[in-house]
Amino acid sequence: MTTLDSAPAPAVTDGSPRRALTIGPHTIDTPVVLAPMAGITNMAFRLLCREFGALHSQDDGGLYVSEMVTTRALVEDHKESWRLVTMGERETPRSVQLYGVDPATVRRAVEMIRERDLADHIDLNFGCPVPKVTRRGGGGVLPWKSELFTRIVRSAVEAAGPEVPVTVKTRIGIDEDHVTYRDAGLIAQEVGAAAIALHGRTVVQHYSGTARWDAIADLKELVTDIPVLGNGDIWSAEDALEMMEQTGCDGVVVGRGCQGRPWLFADLAAGFAGKPDRVRPSMGDIATILRRHAELLVEYFEDEGRALRDLRKHVAWYFKGYPVGGEMRHRLATMESLADLEAKLAELDLDSPYPGAAVEGPRGRAGSPKRAVVPEGWMSSRELTADHAARLHEAELDTSGG
Repeated sequence: MTTLDSAPAPAVTDGSPRRALTIGPHTIDTPVVLAPMAGITNMAFRLLCREFGALHSQDDGGLYVSEMVTTRALVEDHKESWRLVTMGERETPRSVQLYGVDPATVRRAVEMIRERDLADHIDLNFGCPVPKVTRRGGGGVLPWKSELFTRIVRSAVEAAGPEVPVTVKTRIGIDEDHVTYRDAGLIAQEVGAAAIALHGRTVVQHYSGTARWDAIADLKELVTDIPVLGNGDIWSAEDALEMMEQTGCDGVVVGRGCQGRPWLFADLAAGFAGKPDRVRPSMGDIATILRRHAELLVEYFEDEGRALRDLRKHVAWYFKGYPVGGEMRHRLATMESLADLEAKLAELDLDSPYPGAAVEGPRGRAGSPKRAVVPEGWMSSRELTADHAARLHEAELDTSGG
């Protein structure tokens, strides 16, 4: 990586030394987790984030989780799904996120991952708010069925064994009248999960509004035997430090805040180390990072065309707030090859400095609150009916979120 422009940050809110995060047998120097995001957190992006995290950390500055993979796809031996859980040599610990709705399928998928020695940590996703998942009872609405939730987590923990810790990610609940995070935290702790992460929003909220950090604080007071991680509205190192100070949580999970900003992990590692260093990339730095991202994608896909097509979705995020006109943004978002990317980047004003506030703060699609789409009668009882059980497998779609 090139040396990037940096600037002192505001005073660190928590003057205590860095607190390492312990997940089972693994100690993470910087208590930060990269949240799985479909189509975003593939091996190339994870490696890029690691390179930045390592700038101010004794390790790679966090725990970097794979894109979510459905357990059914693994058990049915889908080639693309197995490729998603294959890690690079540098990726240690190897962290895989799974999503499943059937305890037996989840158990078998975890067993297969262990048999193939593909993971050092497994995270279970119970946070997806996407209607095509929740309408069948999956994702963020599944923890409402507490017995089913218990069986799934227990099956994963038993299949993984003590060497491969299992963690859980969930939301506050379906809506304010159907809160599940307290029960989910206690259940996860009881059946042997190594940690629980809480996104401080309900399914109804999706990604809108403000994350409720008070719920994270409440969960931390309730769940005392395993780490509690906070997720929601982490846009800067200062946000992460503030969340930990306000809630007492053991670590933070970062999702949309790093879209187009993989250097956020350098800021986070520096912040937790008590250092004032913060990355302030110029236009030339952005061009260098984008080229590096492209190179890593080519290595990952082993197909230059596919790699550059995948990179297109990142262009708007990388150049958010920078003086790049609409025509050039469009041209960059239609790049076909590394040579094409190089030629277009050369046309930018590479001496343009970091634009400041225009780059910072929320990013990604927040949307607006949406009605929770659930199976008919789903919320009338916390027990799983035979009818709901019969249709639940339809909720195991290849969709990520949380």
